[in-house]
Amino acid sequence: MAKSRSGARQPLRRVRPGKASTESTTKRGGATRAGAVTTAAKRARGVGGPPHRESVRERAATRHRSSAESSEASPARPSRRAADATALYDRLAQAYPDAHCALDHRNAFELLVATILSAQCTDKRVNLVTPALFAAYPTPHALAQARQEAVEELIRSTGFFRSKAKNLVAMATALVELHGAEVPPRMDALTALPGVGRKTANVILGNAFGVNEGIVVDTHVGRLGRRLGLADADDPEKVEAQLVPLFPRERWTMLAHLLIEHGRRICDARKPRCSDCVLRDLCPSAS
Repeated sequence: MAKSRSGARQPLRRVRPGKASTESTTKRGGATRAGAVTTAAKRARGVGGPPHRESVRERAATRHRSSAESSEASPARPSRRAADATALYDRLAQAYPDAHCALDHRNAFELLVATILSAQCTDKRVNLVTPALFAAYPTPHALAQARQEAVEELIRSTGFFRSKAKNLVAMATALVELHGAEVPPRMDALTALPGVGRKTANVILGNAFGVNEGIVVDTHVGRLGRRLGLADADDPEKVEAQLVPLFPRERWTMLAHLLIEHGRRICDARKPRCSDCVLRDLCPSAS
């Protein structure tokens, strides 16, 4: 019982369990939610609260817009590397106007055979061997029916003659069975033939079909590419990937001929003749 102001005792009111706490919690929860909504609204308007942090995606988008705006404001200029590449091609083309494929051939099939034989062998040696080989096996049909041992005897001086003879017979067989005895003018079809890699396919496409699919990278092209500062890789396909962006597609086949010619005449592997080089002022390796 509780006393009133008059002193009379009043009966105590019973409060149902949880009612008061529920009401207060509801009020507090409503105030909390209202406060959260108000705070969120303020932050959206930029009023109060910590500064907005950009997400990784937003920052990337901002950088992309800035880069695009700056590139529009000032058009990109060719890099020094690309400018040097253009200059060295023009000079080599003037120095070696007759540069061409050094492997003797009369058609795509003969060029394919000669290129397979040229692995780890000089073009000069291959040209000494192929006349007798082509006389004995002038077509894919003839070579596909040849005995491997007979082919080995004809190509023995080119080195690795057993594996080369095996690949030549298998390659000719594939041409007959899959391509109507014709050399296919496509990179994927060529590299699927026995004994044919990307370098060989580039030789065939560029010189037999006039298709600039890539750049032939042999020992000369790889060495000169590194010496001239156009490439820094050792793997031929990586060197090719570094050279391709520097030259127009229509120059890819001739570029290889020019670099090979320069490598044979001037830029020797052991003793480069830098004093006689038309590229000495462009070459970072010149001495």
